[in-house]
Amino acid sequence: MKPESGVFKTVLLVALPASGKSEVRNFMANIEAERLKEEFHIGENLQLDDFPYVHFMRLIDNALEKRGEERVFYQSDDDPFFNDYDWGTLIMLLNEDYDRMMARKVINPESYAMELFERMDRAAKGAGIEPRLAELDEELLLELASELEEEAKKITLFVEEQYSDSYDGKTLVIECARGGPDGSSMPLTGGYGYQYSLPMFSKEVLDDAAILYIWVTPEESRRKNNERANPDDPGSNLFHGVPINVMLGDYGCDDMEYLREQSEVPGTITVKKEDKVWHIPIGVFDNRVDKTSFLRADKACWSKENIEIMTESVREATDAMWKNYKEEV
Repeated sequence: MKPESGVFKTVLLVALPASGKSEVRNFMANIEAERLKEEFHIGENLQLDDFPYVHFMRLIDNALEKRGEERVFYQSDDDPFFNDYDWGTLIMLLNEDYDRMMARKVINPESYAMELFERMDRAAKGAGIEPRLAELDEELLLELASELEEEAKKITLFVEEQYSDSYDGKTLVIECARGGPDGSSMPLTGGYGYQYSLPMFSKEVLDDAAILYIWVTPEESRRKNNERANPDDPGSNLFHGVPINVMLGDYGCDDMEYLREQSEVPGTITVKKEDKVWHIPIGVFDNRVDKTSFLRADKACWSKENIEIMTESVREATDAMWKNYKEEV
């Protein structure tokens, strides 16, 4: 049975980097609430995103390297994870954010950074990775915490500031990007791709989820990544750039089309976790010919033609998602 509110409870907004995810979020943020509900089945937006954790991991490694210590997450600031199962670490962090949001849990730690270090080790354990930060020298860990305190606090408060007395009629948008090494065959293996990450979401997230997939080719993803990159704003959703080694090593291909073709039910992605199977509705926003880059400019510069094209494309995707949402399939 579809929700009485008429909106999705949870939307997984997924795609390769620079494909248009953040631009789609910006587009939705500039649509009147009633129209957003009636035309797109989207309620007032709440947001979760794993990019702040990706950025924070790199900050940790940079702080370690600056002190002559070994990095723990990334081979270098321009390279992929040491351990590809850290893609699962990120999902476990999102699951915890989801639980905190639903429970409206406010934390007041002595140190936001130390609390986040503990969360990251706990999330890694959920992905089958041994703790790394807890193994560091205590004095070194305190130094890192002091340096990264403000960034850790910002990440924590981003979630807490969205708490609401009621989540009825609201839509939680969870954003992440996944892929695999350039030249990989399907299915992807190890910690790569949506085949690994989707089942890592908690049952509570999957129960209410629909997928909005922004479709671009890896080549277009790389082109747009270079175009948007602002080296002076590496923590920005709209303007961060992904290093080319990561684009080729982690995002050189995309397995969503493969998963659509393999799904047990048309118009869905089949996700199996433990003893349960989900057929998660999916809508595809075809952005192989760029429809979204204009949204990075000031709203006053958005043309009527671009807005109409964008509106039609998003509506087509969300209608496809809504068709199978909360139905027994």
